Amino acid sequence: MRFRVILAAAMLALAGPTVSAPSLAAGMGDPIVAARQASMKEMAAAAKAIAEMFDDKRVYERHAFQAAADTLSTRAGAALIAEFPQGKLGAPSGARPEIDEARPEFEALARHIGRLADALAVKAGNAPAEITSDMRMTGLPMDGGSLLGKRPGAAEADPARMPAEHLLHLILQDCTSCHSKFRRKVE
Repeated sequence: MRFRVILAAAMLALAGPTVSAPSLAAGMGDPIVAARQASMKEMAAAAKAIAEMFDDKRVYERHAFQAAADTLSTRAGAALIAEFPQGKLGAPSGARPEIDEARPEFEALARHIGRLADALAVKAGNAPAEITSDMRMTGLPMDGGSLLGKRPGAAEADPARMPAEHLLHLILQDCTSCHSKFRRKVE
């Protein structure tokens, strides 16, 4: 249940803001903003496709899983950082200018999403014809979550050793965290 709540929040965050016609037109006039928004929509669609496969809302297909994971991998990390160049933030997009002020934190989040997405893409490339139990999250949260919060050092766990479903969960958590800090609602 917790995964579904986080997934829903992340999908809303990734899907993009509700914008009025004037702000949408302004955003689409800037090629950097337009490219960034298109990239975010591709990432949201890819994450949603994978999540729906794990939630049995979409038929699992190995090749579709791999294509979606590859999209996340291609769009994250350095590619994500490049989509937010200094001085190209704020209106007309939802990217807060604070990204420039907290560039190390923003880039660390983007790189972490990239490492998780790369590991997910490797797992998808080796995925079996059906979702297996070793692909699913089971037991206690692997990110160190508990009623007392995260354990120190939990974020440094090796993504290659995590189940695919858990990698997606962590990617969505990072996306939600990044959006809560660095994205504003565009009116």
